[in-house]
Amino acid sequence: MDGLLIRLRCVERSYSVGRSQFFYVLRDIILDIAEGDFVSIMGPSGAGKSTLLHILGMHDHAWSGEYFFGETAVHHLKPKERATLRNEQIGFVFQQYHLLDDLTVYENLDIPLSYRRYNKSERAALVAGMLDRFQIVAKKDLYPRQLSGGQQQLVGVARAIIAGPRLLLADEPTGNLHSSQGEKIMELFRKLNNEGMTIIQVTHSEKNASYGKRVIQLRDGWIVKGEQ
Repeated sequence: MDGLLIRLRCVERSYSVGRSQFFYVLRDIILDIAEGDFVSIMGPSGAGKSTLLHILGMHDHAWSGEYFFGETAVHHLKPKERATLRNEQIGFVFQQYHLLDDLTVYENLDIPLSYRRYNKSERAALVAGMLDRFQIVAKKDLYPRQLSGGQQQLVGVARAIIAGPRLLLADEPTGNLHSSQGEKIMELFRKLNNEGMTIIQVTHSEKNASYGKRVIQLRDGWIVKGEQ
């Protein structure tokens, strides 16, 4: 692993529940994640796992504290600037796949490239390369509803990494898959990490966590194991 990709300092997330009353979802989060790390965030339901992932993914803006992504101070960026950084640097894999139903596999893979400065031929080459790498060339003209759950998640991972993000975030990536399909996805994550991809996953599965390099345990919004 190389230098730090992520630094969180005293990050907190709360919701107002009445006059001068707040419910804290995350408390005083201090976390360092190096380039090339593979971190699993674990904890019981309501611990703050998904909230932390949403902050790391720059989808949630209503938090306090400091967040550095590389040398960029995310906490000083405006929402539009955060969106640009997110689109250029972060890939997402979701439990529900989140493929666009009215687009083919090929078109779903092309979507992230539309946020980058690629011309038509470059985009076509990147999509073709990803189809070949994931062995889904024969599926390129199919729609998500014509694929199995495992195939949909495979397309989801391909879409997440096609533009070469520095960080891959995964929220219960095998939650809707059979065990054999889930193992295939986790083996793919391990391979991507071995190639240098930084990965952070939220999971309830000890087995899935074992594919990573370290575990961060959350409870009631606090980190209770792994950092702090």
